[in-house]
Amino acid sequence: MKHRIVVLGAGYAGAYAAGNLARRLSPADFEITVVNAEPDFVERMRLHQLASGRDIAFRGLADVFAGTGVRLRLARVTGVDPAGRTVAVTGEDGESGELAYDTLLYTLGSSVAHQGVPGVAEHAFDVTSRSSALRLRERLAGLGEGGTVLVVGEGLTGIETATEFAESRPDLSVALAARGALGAWLSPKARRHLRQAFDRLGITVHEHTAIDAVEPARAIAADASVPADVTVWAAGFAVHPLAAASGLEVAGTGQIVVDRTMRSLSHPDVYAAGDCAYAIGDNGRPLPMSCASAGFTAMQATAAIIARLSGTKVPTTGLKYYGNHISLGRRDAIFQMVDGDARSKSWYLGGPSAARLKSGILHGAGWSIAHPTFGMPKRRHRLATTPDRAGARASA
Repeated sequence: MKHRIVVLGAGYAGAYAAGNLARRLSPADFEITVVNAEPDFVERMRLHQLASGRDIAFRGLADVFAGTGVRLRLARVTGVDPAGRTVAVTGEDGESGELAYDTLLYTLGSSVAHQGVPGVAEHAFDVTSRSSALRLRERLAGLGEGGTVLVVGEGLTGIETATEFAESRPDLSVALAARGALGAWLSPKARRHLRQAFDRLGITVHEHTAIDAVEPARAIAADASVPADVTVWAAGFAVHPLAAASGLEVAGTGQIVVDRTMRSLSHPDVYAAGDCAYAIGDNGRPLPMSCASAGFTAMQATAAIIARLSGTKVPTTGLKYYGNHISLGRRDAIFQMVDGDARSKSWYLGGPSAARLKSGILHGAGWSIAHPTFGMPKRRHRLATTPDRAGARASA
């Protein structure tokens, strides 16, 4: 009987991992199934562009995995039973079913974090999924000249969303609400570049402004009311409570607690990667929820799964950040170098060169996932007679 590997989610982490596993494991010994609710691979890093009105081509997962041997199951994950090694799913037709696994890779990602702020769920928009980005796109298309848009959140998503909207819709009044100072974590020169970009694009910045409530036509702070025909919530991410409900050990964030190889501390047949993994980076700090973390953790999880199932030594891949890439519209960007503690270095790259670099990274990430068979090895790993699964419980 073949060893059954089930991958939950086909975002940056899941799609990459599934394709890599298919490239490196022998189909004679392994059966790989990907479960995803949508039929396409969605480039989450470009959803703010989709919301702004840009046309984004999505790759069908059936085409991505064609010829790889990966089985695609279009369904929503409704439950995980780590003790019974099964996953409960509901298909597009509403039919419920179960998938059995021997090894599970959990990569269900994250969604917008409402932070308990009244009115966010009812009145705010976000760019954390294709459906939410399309909903925002439709709302923005209906705004006339002088319409007001408020982006809440000074992180990468908030900055990229505000600048994209301001550049693509100069007829709108775009503002950003920041809990602290705009770009406070950047180096002084990069921070200056960021502020100049905001000034050039005409974006109003409300610094040291925590939004306490969202209403249909405004956002409310402690000492101010900010007019907003559209409020875009970009104040953080949250994971689905499914992992916690399944009995997997999770952190306070709800993320699955994993060891250095992305293996669940409580259930060694389960691995996690991407935003849903509580992983400690090389600097001793939890990795942030980001596309870069998805790449790091997916590479490590894939390498560990292959090594343990084929009976070879588990390699250690890097979990270290080198910099942050921030788009500032289509022709401007910032690439901020960071040190081993993720603190900004004095050096940064800005302007069109940084924009081209960011564009190359986006296209490269999409291309690598769309071509999982590229460089297919002639010899692929076979299943070891006694793969390291349950035997590693004590050492995990």
